[in-house]
Amino acid sequence: MTDRVVIVGGGVVGAACALYLREAGIDVTIVDRGRFGGGCSHSNCGYVSPSHVLPIAGPGILLDTLRTLFNRDSALKVRLRCDPQSLAWFYRFARRCTRAKMLEAAVGIRDLLVSSRALYDHLFGSTLRDVEWTAGGLLFVFASKAKMNHHAETNTLLSERFGTPATRYDGDELTRFEPTLKPGIAGGWHYACDGHVSPERLLESLRRAVCDRGVEIREQVEVLGAEFTGRRLKRLVTDDGPIPADQVVVATGAWTRSLRSLIGTRLPIEPGKGYSLTRSTPAVCPTHPMIFEEEHVAVTPMASGFRIGSTMEFAGFDESLRDDRLDLLRRGADRYLREPVGENFRERWCGLRPMTPDGRPYVGRAPRRDNVWVATGHGMLGLSMAPATGRLVSELLAGDVPHLDPRPYAVDRKL
Repeated sequence: MTDRVVIVGGGVVGAACALYLREAGIDVTIVDRGRFGGGCSHSNCGYVSPSHVLPIAGPGILLDTLRTLFNRDSALKVRLRCDPQSLAWFYRFARRCTRAKMLEAAVGIRDLLVSSRALYDHLFGSTLRDVEWTAGGLLFVFASKAKMNHHAETNTLLSERFGTPATRYDGDELTRFEPTLKPGIAGGWHYACDGHVSPERLLESLRRAVCDRGVEIREQVEVLGAEFTGRRLKRLVTDDGPIPADQVVVATGAWTRSLRSLIGTRLPIEPGKGYSLTRSTPAVCPTHPMIFEEEHVAVTPMASGFRIGSTMEFAGFDESLRDDRLDLLRRGADRYLREPVGENFRERWCGLRPMTPDGRPYVGRAPRRDNVWVATGHGMLGLSMAPATGRLVSELLAGDVPHLDPRPYAVDRKL
C-alpha cells in the first residue's frame, strides 16, 4: 500500500486526483506554487462539456492560424517567438491536422468527457455542494447562415460517431428559445448534454471536500527539484524544505514544462492564454451559456455574476492582461446580446491553458520514473475532464483495473 502521495499542482485536476486517491485510502498532500485553485482553474467559463469532443488540430486550422499573423483582431492569435520548444510543438500540431488524426484523438477526448459528466452527477449529489451547477445545456450560436449550415456537418459527426446530438434552432426559433439574443442571428445548436458551474465555487467545494477527508494543502511552496535513487523519487526539493513522497502526481498544467527533471522527459505542452471578464448580472440575462462561434467568445450566466471569456493566444508564458484581447470579448458579446454586460466589474482575468498537439491530456506514469505520475495537458477542458482524470490516476496508481482505457493518454505516446 502506498503510504503518501504528493500532488504537485492545486488546480481542478490536482484536486480531483486528491479526492479519488483519498477515497482509495491513500494519504495525500497537495503542493502549489501559488494558491489552491488560483491558476487556469480560476475564472474560466465553467463548462462541463461532452460536446467538446473534437480537438483544435483538424482540417483547416493551419490556414486559420496563419491568418492570425496579419489580423490583429483574430480570436486565435499566434505571436512569433524564437523558442525551439514552441516551434517543435507547432510542428507536431501541424502533423495532427488531418481528419483521420482528429477523429483518432476525439475518441480519447470523448471518453474522458463522458466519464467526467457522469462522475460530476454523482459528486454534485453526494460530495460537492454550492457550485452553482446548472444542467441546462450549451448553445452554439452562429451569425451567418453559411456557418450555421456548415456546423450541421459537424453536428452529424458528433451525433452519429460520438453520441452528442444537438437540437437546431433557426432564426426566430432561436430568439424564442433564448430571448436575450438580438434579432437577425442565423441560428444555433443546443447541446443538452452539457452543463456549467461557477469555477470558483467548484474549487471552494473541492477544497472543503479534500480537507474534510484529511488532505494537507501547502500553498506558496515551489518545487525546485527532486532527489532520486535510481528511477525512484525519494523526496521533493522545495523552497520550503524537502517533502518525502512514496508517489508523486504532477498536475501543474502549462507549467509542467519547468518540471522536466522531475518527470524525466520533455512533454510537448504549450501555454495557450485565455481571457475572461466577469461583471455583475445584466438586467436582461441569458438563460443558457453560449458560444458565439464566429467570434470564439463564450458567455456564462451564473448566480454569482456574468462571465465573458475564451480566445486563444499563443504568446509563451506571458501572463499580462492585454486590453485589446479583453476588448475582443466585450465586442464579441455586444454583437449578439441585447444587454451584453452588467454595470459593475468583478474581475479581469487571464490564464495559461496547457495545450497538447493532439488535444489529449497526459495521464499515466512517467516512462523513466517508477513512482512519478502525470496528469496534465487538458487544454481548455481541465474542468470538464477533471473527475475522470482523478479517478483514472487513482486506479493506475493503486494498481486497480482502470475504468477507461489509459492508452490514449500515455505520457510516451507518439505524436
